Amino acid sequence: MSADEMGAAVDATLREQAAALDAADALAPLREEFQPAPGVIAYLDGNSLGRPLRDTGARLADFVADDWGTRLIRSWDEQWMQRPIELGDRIGALTLGAAAGQTVVADSTTVMLYKLVRAGLAARPGRDEIAVESTNFPTDRFVIEGVAAERGATVRWIDADPIDGVTADAVAAVLSERTALVVLSHVDFRSAAIADMAGITELVHAAGALVLWDLCHSVGAVPVELDACGVDLAVGCTYKYLNGGPGAPAFGYVAQRHLGVLRQPIQGWMGAADVFAMGPSYAPAGDIRQFISGTPPIVGMIAMAGMLDLIERAGMASIRAKSVRLGEFVIDAAERVLAPWSPAMLSPRDPQRRGGHVTFGHPGFRAATAALWERGVIPDFRPPQGLRLGLSPLSTSFAEVAEGVLAIRDALQD
Repeated sequence: MSADEMGAAVDATLREQAAALDAADALAPLREEFQPAPGVIAYLDGNSLGRPLRDTGARLADFVADDWGTRLIRSWDEQWMQRPIELGDRIGALTLGAAAGQTVVADSTTVMLYKLVRAGLAARPGRDEIAVESTNFPTDRFVIEGVAAERGATVRWIDADPIDGVTADAVAAVLSERTALVVLSHVDFRSAAIADMAGITELVHAAGALVLWDLCHSVGAVPVELDACGVDLAVGCTYKYLNGGPGAPAFGYVAQRHLGVLRQPIQGWMGAADVFAMGPSYAPAGDIRQFISGTPPIVGMIAMAGMLDLIERAGMASIRAKSVRLGEFVIDAAERVLAPWSPAMLSPRDPQRRGGHVTFGHPGFRAATAALWERGVIPDFRPPQGLRLGLSPLSTSFAEVAEGVLAIRDALQD
């Protein structure tokens, strides 16, 4: 058998395996709920921006015609004032393991993170250190540095393994009687390593500090149990696995025991105890509403509501199981098809330690990514040489993954 014939046989085998996996996938029918993308062969960046649902356009049109266009200002009294909390409760129940009244949708991830970091730091008077991973997403690090500068606090950097992520031992190494708040990502944005939320939270509490978890790469892909783990604070975005669209507002979680105690720094009228009192001074609401500042971004909440319907139909356990199968398939495919280039595995090999994306490393991936985008195959490049494949369980097929890996090989050959 010639080299070309052997290559064709490998391709055929991979496609057959993908077809068999798709045929056995109980969630496969839900892919039809997503808007087709003409010219896209494989969308492998669902952990950066989720696809829109087919009915998103109709939902937006109905909103313009009815809720906004017909009901006009009346919609604030009829539904919009409660929408941030109602939607937060739904996210909490379906994806976060959070009881009602602790989650709210408002602002961007950056703004919500700022509010919760400031509130968490102020909740531990006499303590002046914030601990965060040195390799955490830039937003987290930049916001924390800014808050530390504002409040005269010190940032303590946690050393995290580039593949296996942050560990309890690494966190323990920076904890002291000065630690007020620890901020960590549950799923690492580069490697997808899953941190031990329960164990680390318990460790931080034993040191007398609070913990804030960034759930941007967790929510909608990896089941989370905030209440059961005793988490204090959490924040996450809704445009990745919750498919809220570009600029969709973030959510914040504040454990019930902290409501009415913690104070957020951006005091807006929507977070007041009596929104329409128009009184001379600010009196904060005693519930999760306090963490709303300005007018809620109602338009930005429309698309994610449809995705939450889909998540409810599928169930987080099934979504996670599909995510694991996709990850195992792409790793197996890459090990076979990309073997001549020996790409480095930059994610945990154990699927129970890995979130919804898989990252490989190779010096040729930067140039390959640009070529792949032109060919309708869309992965994500992360410097210095990481190719991150975001496998959104409800919208991604195994056939799509197979075609993506074969296209990566072709781009490296060029």
